[in-house]
Amino acid sequence: MSGFLQRLTQRHRDEATTGERPGEQQSSGTPASHSSLPTTLPNDAGAEPTAKVVPNSPLDGADAIFADLDGVVYRGPEPVPDAVESLNLAQRTGLQVSYLTNNASRTPKMVADQLNAMGLHVAENDIVTSPQAAVPLLADHIAPGAEVLVVGGVGLLEAVQQAGYHVTRTQSEQTAAVVQGFAKDVSWADLAEAAYAVAAGAVWIGTNQDWTLPNERGLAPGNGTLLSAVHTATGTFPTIAGKPERPIFDVAVTRFRAAQPLFIGDRLDTDIEGARRVGITSAHVLTGVDQAREIIEAAPERRPDFLLQTLADLHRPYPVLEIAPNGAVSGHSVVRIDGADVIIERGDPSDIDTLRAAAAAVWECSIPVSALRLPEDLVGPPR
Repeated sequence: MSGFLQRLTQRHRDEATTGERPGEQQSSGTPASHSSLPTTLPNDAGAEPTAKVVPNSPLDGADAIFADLDGVVYRGPEPVPDAVESLNLAQRTGLQVSYLTNNASRTPKMVADQLNAMGLHVAENDIVTSPQAAVPLLADHIAPGAEVLVVGGVGLLEAVQQAGYHVTRTQSEQTAAVVQGFAKDVSWADLAEAAYAVAAGAVWIGTNQDWTLPNERGLAPGNGTLLSAVHTATGTFPTIAGKPERPIFDVAVTRFRAAQPLFIGDRLDTDIEGARRVGITSAHVLTGVDQAREIIEAAPERRPDFLLQTLADLHRPYPVLEIAPNGAVSGHSVVRIDGADVIIERGDPSDIDTLRAAAAAVWECSIPVSALRLPEDLVGPPR
């Protein structure tokens, strides 16, 4: 069972024990009991459908928000719809809002300045970067003052220098480590220097392994593609500091003393998988990279606790999900599985509740997703 459904099941068990129903405060159009499961979703297997009760909103119980940036807050120079207003509202309710980014090309101050220019209220310390997570990894392997070859932008260069290491851009016999991050001006010569140092035995740390970087024109190559060039030349694998690995989450939890953070991301393979690895509740928003097909087809370790159309959904009641052996209900949307066909029985394919129902139905289905036929009006044409 996915973390999404495990969370819902536990709350349903709590309801059965206490007699209280958290979902009762939601609108009357949201299913809240077994008996409300529509007759359009027949229970072919003869088992009772299960009501899955969730908090009134994804923010219930959270003491902090950890938000990704690219695809969640902005795409290129522009904020994504509803992001600024929704995050400011969360901050006004007393939540700590901080930002975790794998992008190593800029300093925390540069990131904070951009976010403030968009209308957010951000301090430099609210930004957690993959270079900040990489520095403790260096300390595990080399002594202060050692020579570190930096491949990447000013954000990475500053973090390594502030940690007390001697920074170089070219390999020498004294090079003890390579730290590699994304920058738009990383060249073949930079990658070659990294390869020479790694081949000579230097410790190799990558800030992140994102294969793509979203911007206003689409998806551009990310740091993962640059790491792969050095890997191909050396046959060596780097240690990764950023999402989905633990170091960046450890930095954030320690800095903000968060006990119940909600992590918001747009990539299943880095954001959601990373949050699940460290036991942090996650929300996936559809303003970035991964969309309906990727979500429905996601492996168990990449399934979020919440699905959001935009960040405005942070402040809206989250519907009760009801799962039957052959389908699911979310809000007014009903999705049924008939043999190998996933069918939208009721609801608009563009409605986030339809995606929530479809994902829940497929994730609980005993048929492998590769053998199912997904509705094209929800996920697009087959690939």
